[in-house]
Amino acid sequence: MQSLRTQYWARSRKHLFDGLKNILKMSGADEPSRAPYTLFSYNTADDIQMVATGCDADIGGNSTVHFDLDTSPIHNETIGKPATGRFWGNMRLDVQPKYQGRIRGGYAAFRNKKRMSLFGEMLENIEFHEYLALRVRLGGDPSTHNAYFVNLQTNGPISTDLWQHRLYCKRKDNRWEDVFIPFKNFVRTNNGELSEIQLEMSDKLRSVGISILGGNSGSTGDYELGIDSIRIVNEKDLVSDLEVDANSPNSSKEKDNWKDL
Repeated sequence: MQSLRTQYWARSRKHLFDGLKNILKMSGADEPSRAPYTLFSYNTADDIQMVATGCDADIGGNSTVHFDLDTSPIHNETIGKPATGRFWGNMRLDVQPKYQGRIRGGYAAFRNKKRMSLFGEMLENIEFHEYLALRVRLGGDPSTHNAYFVNLQTNGPISTDLWQHRLYCKRKDNRWEDVFIPFKNFVRTNNGELSEIQLEMSDKLRSVGISILGGNSGSTGDYELGIDSIRIVNEKDLVSDLEVDANSPNSSKEKDNWKDL
């Protein structure tokens, strides 16, 4: 497992080399890339190390949250990965007695940690992509299945703003699926509430995360969400090889769309 210092210098070198490469290629004059691009993958211990978690227990609630590496062949062999991320725990609405009437329970979440380098914080440019694409596996108690939200934080002027969208999963059988969410459909929230003023979302992405908000829907029980990767794509790339017949003549071409780039 890489240390945080090693990861810091690796990001710094990447930032420097990418900049030099763009200068040498004069890529500023080229057409911007609209190819599918992987923002985050969750297949190694180093990937998991870059994830931050939180839940209502941090302020007096009773929910639990974990994010770890799932190496179960039963879960992962269908997508050809040795391991994937797993967001799981127990969702509870009650709080510790001394906090009753003072706080609201019923939430848990994860997001990527800040990625600092010698040149500052690394942000992702989503200007030339229309959709966020997530490969996920929905498990846990059925009562928790409709309580997930995707959260984006940008470099906008208000640091407490989050751009949010429900995570709608079609499958309920603990198998993998690909979910595509248009960036234009995310709404601005602040401190957990929908903002009355809806601004245009910045195209510089700081973090991506997923939360389960049991308090909003009255959902309780054991929750589990497997996650393999988060990407950015365009409309022409809205193809999932999970739904393609392996005998189809186009299947190999379509599988390339979900290769980790």
